[in-house]
Amino acid sequence: MKNLKTYYILIVFAFLAMFSCADDFVDVASPDENSEDFFNTEQDYQDALIAAYDYLQATAQQFQIAEIASDNTLAGGESATDTPGIQEIDDMIHTPTNNILRNIWTWNYTGVNRTNYIMEFKDKIDFPNKTSVIAQTRFLRAFYYFELVKWFGDVPLSIDKRIQFGDQFTIDRTPKSEVYALIEQDLIFASANLPYIQSQTGRITKGTAQALLGKAYLYQDKFTEAASVFEDLIANGPYELLPSNIAPLMWENEYENNIESVFEIQYSDVDGGSYDCFQCLEGNYAVGFNGVRGYVGPVFDFGYSFNVPTQDVVDAFEDGDIRLEYSILDIEQWIANHPGASYDETAGYEQTGYFNRKYIARLGDANRPDAALTNPNNTRVIRFADVLLMAAEALNRGGISDTRAQGYLNQVRNRAMLGNVSTTGTNLTNDIYKERRVELVGEGHRFFDLVRTGKAVGTIPDFQANKNELFPIPIQEIELSGNRWQQNPGYQN
Repeated sequence: MKNLKTYYILIVFAFLAMFSCADDFVDVASPDENSEDFFNTEQDYQDALIAAYDYLQATAQQFQIAEIASDNTLAGGESATDTPGIQEIDDMIHTPTNNILRNIWTWNYTGVNRTNYIMEFKDKIDFPNKTSVIAQTRFLRAFYYFELVKWFGDVPLSIDKRIQFGDQFTIDRTPKSEVYALIEQDLIFASANLPYIQSQTGRITKGTAQALLGKAYLYQDKFTEAASVFEDLIANGPYELLPSNIAPLMWENEYENNIESVFEIQYSDVDGGSYDCFQCLEGNYAVGFNGVRGYVGPVFDFGYSFNVPTQDVVDAFEDGDIRLEYSILDIEQWIANHPGASYDETAGYEQTGYFNRKYIARLGDANRPDAALTNPNNTRVIRFADVLLMAAEALNRGGISDTRAQGYLNQVRNRAMLGNVSTTGTNLTNDIYKERRVELVGEGHRFFDLVRTGKAVGTIPDFQANKNELFPIPIQEIELSGNRWQQNPGYQN
């Protein structure tokens, strides 16, 4: 069966006639009368499901931006005015007019609307694979809402019904506890009704749903529930850490969807977008944008020098940690060890000499239709190493078992060729946090880890308490609601 990343292309272009890009509240579906001619066959539901999967591809930007918002990386780019929305978030001076934040809001709500379109007509017909379709749909809805809650807190909530233009005048921002309740329900259903292994690579599995459910619990400090889900996944799921000698390769195209991958967003090298329509992309734009400006040489291809790691995160790695070399590219050291290789030392803004090796272009990527927009490298959203560390955190912070927490933490450390940790209590908590930073650097987790654990103030430069824990609701959305929605604290409309 086709990999899901190629199946996207075949289905979504045909489905786009039903969902047009609109510069208002969300991507609005066609009028209701179209439903009379749709959802009459299983293929209609499958096509709508692929369209709901498709907006996962737009999230490459928000994972990159989440990393830049943290203390791990700087915005970089060509100059201080290169993509102002990114520069503002890096400096913690973003406002409700930030266009990047509007993208995150709009694209995730488009994903929500596409899932709710299916749910709105879930009872129209029956077919043999209906439960699987609904389970995958509910996972996707949970994922999009989870991203919205992470970024914006209380958000408008619609269940099994599309939000269409005009609804913003009657729908309120919903307390995030209620949004989380729906996320939990959706993920419990998906976990109970999906297999661990799908016949088509890239489709949501039981393990994917369990991992996100445990993460949603963890973000609410529901440590007992999180530990239970994670430990069930660890014991019964098909995942394991790649061995130490293979781990450096997990970011290469040929190692996508490997045994350590719990959730990957699938990309292809089809030219489906433009600089004005990032949500139309089939490729992972972040890979090219993270690369080395003006680079010529082996292994890598040139890029646009965004999302550059800081010296502080480099120094966070312990001596002997093999992850440093395959997580962060020290360009000066690389050039010294590879005669003939070079890069533009004078180009770029906030350049530290380090680059996110996990997500930078590989040699030959520049030969694709558009090197910046059509990179096929997948986003590894949840890896088994992340699951182990989240399980360790839940067990430790929940006062359940420091011994089991040490065991999961040490699996990750041992793979990195580091010794065991034997600390307990708060010291073990801090060791887990340190391990998350170096294991997951470059993957977009750090900012939200710091926020949810109350450690962002004093760690992220210029982070303001009681403000920067959330991002502002885009001003356009406030205005479209007739100014009925309150802005998040600390931001002025």
